[in-house]
Amino acid sequence: MHAESAGRRVLVVDDSKFVRTTFRSILSPSFTVLEEADGEAAWDVVTSDPSVVIVFTDLDMPRLDGFGLLGRIRGSHDARVRTMPVAIITGDEQAATKKRAREAGASSFISKSADAREVLTRIDRLLKMVRPASAPAAAPARPAPAPRPAAAAPATRDALTGVFTARGLLSEGRRYYASARRHATELSVLALRIDSHAGLARSAGEEVAEQLFGQIARVVLGTLRSGDALGRTAADTFVLLAPGAAAAHLSAVARRLREQLESAQVGFRGTPIRIVCSFGLASAATDGGAASIEDLIRLALQRLQAPPPAPARPALGEDLERALRVLEAASRQRLGDRAEELLRRLLAIAKALKAGQQ
Repeated sequence: MHAESAGRRVLVVDDSKFVRTTFRSILSPSFTVLEEADGEAAWDVVTSDPSVVIVFTDLDMPRLDGFGLLGRIRGSHDARVRTMPVAIITGDEQAATKKRAREAGASSFISKSADAREVLTRIDRLLKMVRPASAPAAAPARPAPAPRPAAAAPATRDALTGVFTARGLLSEGRRYYASARRHATELSVLALRIDSHAGLARSAGEEVAEQLFGQIARVVLGTLRSGDALGRTAADTFVLLAPGAAAAHLSAVARRLREQLESAQVGFRGTPIRIVCSFGLASAATDGGAASIEDLIRLALQRLQAPPPAPARPALGEDLERALRVLEAASRQRLGDRAEELLRRLLAIAKALKAGQQ
């Protein structure tokens, strides 16, 4: 990110708290991030705060939608406002919607499911559209506006999970890295991405996906040692910093977590949901080229990979496979009083099979 971003603010406008929180976690290490839930409030910020240089806005919002906000910005008599880059946060990939927004003056489009790398690449391009700020011309004297509340300091804790934000994790990580270098001790980094998160958000909605992510966070937190630091660095990604731990220790942690998460019994509206996750590992001891905690985190994220496919099991026949799938999806709530009868008959089958092998 360019050094010129220092001291500048970006404004994220979306009526979804989840979307605002996701973009804040991505952008806050480099910018002061302001948030608004509708276009009318955003317009007040854009016209009154000259430090705002880029606007990210949803299209479908209450009071004043994204098209209305974009129209006001492009129609402003203030050149600073009129030329401001505006990126559309979109979950609507229809060509007609994008065409309308582009004709209204949209500078760029960013999907709500975009990862951190894509967002930062896009904002880096948008920054090149922002001219260096020059001293404002003298304006006629007028009554001073009522002071706006000072912008809150960027959060260091994720509101949903309670773990560090990307900004908070970097702050902790820099201390860990300096200590590891000073005392010649181990420092390892584990990246964990929930690959099924984006698909669940699309099919079941953001709220359901976030509820599940909160449950996953509790599982991950249960594996931490005293002194470990866990952060949410993207909508679907955790990064664990483990001072004093060798790479082999975190590799074992990753294997246990994968088993726990991928065997977890979770569902939505009666449909089982399989949690699919990827892990990436980096270590100060084995990655000699890493000159900072940022380098170690970057390496861990680059190494994210899904597990190899499980070996195929011998086919049991169509009827048996169908029966087993029904049993695997069954729950005590659905079976009610028949649960005990089912268990008794399954045990009898198991005993008969065992006897036949002897």
